[in-house]
Amino acid sequence: MDLVGACRAFVYVSDRGSFTLGAAAARIPQPVASRRVAALEKHLGARLFDRTSRRATLTRFGRDMLPSARRLVDLAESMEHDAQRARRAPFGLAVPDVCPTRELALLAAQGRREGLRLDPRPAPPGERIHLLRSREVRAAVTAVPSGEATWVVPLGVAAAAEPAVAVAYVETLRVGRTDPPAGARRVWIQPEDDVPHIRDPLTRIRDAVGLRPGQVAVAASLASAAAEVLASADLLLCSRRQARELGLHWRPVGEIRLERGYDVSADDAGDAEPLRGALHESLGRCLGALEPMEEIR
Repeated sequence: MDLVGACRAFVYVSDRGSFTLGAAAARIPQPVASRRVAALEKHLGARLFDRTSRRATLTRFGRDMLPSARRLVDLAESMEHDAQRARRAPFGLAVPDVCPTRELALLAAQGRREGLRLDPRPAPPGERIHLLRSREVRAAVTAVPSGEATWVVPLGVAAAAEPAVAVAYVETLRVGRTDPPAGARRVWIQPEDDVPHIRDPLTRIRDAVGLRPGQVAVAASLASAAAEVLASADLLLCSRRQARELGLHWRPVGEIRLERGYDVSADDAGDAEPLRGALHESLGRCLGALEPMEEIR
């Protein structure tokens, strides 16, 4: 027996003194209300109403049971309200701040179709982890080595002038010992790539080919790094999509394969499942692991 449904019919009928009016208030057909009340009476072992052709009058037993039934109905309705509010609550998701706004909007739209009201929170790698640990978001896209990643984004270097080569080699930036420091070209690392599994291999290549320490530098922001590259012969470590958006010319790095790796972290494993499942492709496009369909075509 549906105890909550039966109690709801009992409460509505008792409030209105009529099975017809009570059923209408409960938004159920009158025969359904009658069956539910009859089932409740059978379950409780006594009659709740004295029925006449026009009125439904509470019995003494019915009057005694009405407060308990009303509490159960109120609790059930409160639970349904809380469930609706929980379903509508934003799902905070920390994402890389290099994700394009349009792709984030498409991800959020896809999330709504899957029953998730995603609230993307763009942030650099360290802040994304902080947002998750402080429970300001329910999940975070975290930077991981490509071998551990769900999504992988190839990196290369981009320049303002189109190179004459198909592959860029870091060693070509080497300058003589007597050359002034101001003439040394640099590779700029943006905050999204200031993580050990990207920064450290590039630094080791710098040292192996004899570049000066300052020739691989970490920028305060992507905008400041791009400004340095646009105003000079410096190079920006970035994805192909970022180079295209900035109007730069991208080439892969010859000495080493550099890649951004991304995975999803969440305190509740269930919060990560839709991001790796139904939203995998949309999130991949945000990250640059998948090109937008119109660009593929």
